[in-house]
Amino acid sequence: MKLADLRSIGHNIADSLACGNGFLVGVYGTDIFGEARRGPERCITVDFVSGKVVSGRASRSLAEAIALYADALADLCKKHGTSHTAFRELTVRYAADAHGRRFVVTVEDHQGRRVADEYVGIASRRIRILDRLGRVRRKRGRVLVR
Repeated sequence: MKLADLRSIGHNIADSLACGNGFLVGVYGTDIFGEARRGPERCITVDFVSGKVVSGRASRSLAEAIALYADALADLCKKHGTSHTAFRELTVRYAADAHGRRFVVTVEDHQGRRVADEYVGIASRRIRILDRLGRVRRKRGRVLVR
């Protein structure tokens, strides 16, 4: 499976939790940005492979929803023609700050290729930046090396 396909799956599951409706796991209302805002770090990092919060504080109901998302990852991957074992890592850092709601999706595949994409807003769009010629472009994902 191509890394771009895994990035797409990662964005889909991260956006589903970010929107707060939880349609991917049945209608399950959550407010991850509200809970992130109330925490001391002002962010929550979720590991969708294990279904656990790896940093920050989450309420019991949010933790239960995240566990459901880990189960839903297998079904989502199947719909995309792959297995959830294609992910070595799928973590998302949700933050609510002065710039608004943001999340960073980090994906690592079974070959060790790793990339992080940043999204902003309710509709979770890629951040736009100006290139050296003054044109508006999507911010590229950061390729991470371990």
